[in-house]
Amino acid sequence: MNKQAAIEVLICGAGAAGLTLAIDLARRGVSLRLVDRLPAPFAGSRGKGIQPRTQEVFEDLGVLDRMVAAGGLYPPQRLHRADGTCVDSQEIALAPPTVEEPYRMPLMVPQFRTEAVLRERLAELGGAVEYGRELTSFTQDVEGVTATVAGPEGIETIRCRYLVGGDGGRSFVRRALGIGFPGQTLGVRAVVADLELDGLSRDAWHRSAEGEMSRQISFCPLPRTGLFQLQAPIPPEGEGSDIDLSVAGLQAFVDARWPTGGLTVRSVAWASAYGMNARLADRYRVGRVLLMGDAAHIHPPTGGQGLNTSLQDAYTLGWKLAAVLAGAPDALLDTYEEERRPIAAAMLGLATDLLDKAGRGDMKRGREVHQLDLGYRSSSLALAPDANRPDGALRPGDRAPDGLLRGAAGRPVRLFDLFAGPHWTLIARSADPARLPPPRPGLRVHTVGTDGAFQDPDDTLGATYGLADGDLALVRPDGYVAAILAAGDGARLEAYLAEAGLARPWLARARAA
Repeated sequence: MNKQAAIEVLICGAGAAGLTLAIDLARRGVSLRLVDRLPAPFAGSRGKGIQPRTQEVFEDLGVLDRMVAAGGLYPPQRLHRADGTCVDSQEIALAPPTVEEPYRMPLMVPQFRTEAVLRERLAELGGAVEYGRELTSFTQDVEGVTATVAGPEGIETIRCRYLVGGDGGRSFVRRALGIGFPGQTLGVRAVVADLELDGLSRDAWHRSAEGEMSRQISFCPLPRTGLFQLQAPIPPEGEGSDIDLSVAGLQAFVDARWPTGGLTVRSVAWASAYGMNARLADRYRVGRVLLMGDAAHIHPPTGGQGLNTSLQDAYTLGWKLAAVLAGAPDALLDTYEEERRPIAAAMLGLATDLLDKAGRGDMKRGREVHQLDLGYRSSSLALAPDANRPDGALRPGDRAPDGLLRGAAGRPVRLFDLFAGPHWTLIARSADPARLPPPRPGLRVHTVGTDGAFQDPDDTLGATYGLADGDLALVRPDGYVAAILAAGDGARLEAYLAEAGLARPWLARARAA
């Protein structure tokens, strides 16, 4: 048995959530290891929808352009009838971007491509996935976690301050903690496969027999590949549901379902038959061990919510873990479950409702799947707003919109450019600089107004953020509004920053002493 030097965070599971967390921690200088029991990266297209809010996350992590280059927009739906006719429709809401919402259309990126881009970004930050390493046990104490990992070189013991389980729906970490995973088996099984296929054009998502579960089948062209993703419901286990996932088996399956025939399966790159579930973990944290992604919630695939919810778990957890590791109060980590578990519950309800609609042939997807309207207004991290703030105004806990300012040197600057990176951001509108918080690591203060570093010719801060002269907007590292205050609320702001691990430098030193 080998013993390794202590690290700060051990991440179990190198899917999209594990990779996102590793990237976010690595850019913050947190020491980590990312292990996965699989011998090689996941090869399937399974979670292919990248929603607009996740695109904003990817922009902050420095990978959005690469993601767009690896995928494309959703194609129109083409419903094929038994008589050989077909009709096209656009069931996915496509809206032009706005200044406040620069990404308003879902992207389609095969999951193997998404994870490849994330691995590339992690490598740029000095990290890598350790494949073929399986977590077999762990114990925790008041100072950290001791984990046992089996790998190609044998058994090793890893000491870490925190362990994060992102190890899928059958999570070893969740089961070892004894955390319940209630929910329901939805009584729907499906086959999904990535195929090379002759006989269909690549300009549409081809579907047939919508609303007829015994005959329904679809073929989605995966952008920037030569593959189609086959999706089709199949009978429950024990009801003649054995599916041959070989080329010959899937050819027979396609022949039996496609109404006009004429399709040829050339190869199968990846295939799976699975039962759909909707489940939510009772807890996301036990001491120094936390859950995220499919280990905490599993969704039916309808609406593309599972992967996106998982990625945003990691994005929220990253800054909180790093802050606590740097000395912020441990209670900050409790807000991870407080904020993310209700989001997962809502997305489970949405995905299940969309599954019911899909069974009836309704494939429409609108703004409800984009995740732009999700937020944390009820979170303990959302500082209570002024009682006179209008009901429709932006409030603490809301997603911080983008906007356009102008630098004092004349250059246009997006608010997202000011937010980008692993720091908190304080925007001060026409505030007295002497009344602003002093500089400190982890907080960037930007003054907007006649004598500020930025001007606001389009009144973005007034029209979008509802800021009057002298007001401050504090934005969290994950792009949500933490507080909207008057400059005279300096003591309230300082108390909040201290609880987030951003106390004044002299106060932080005094506490450490």
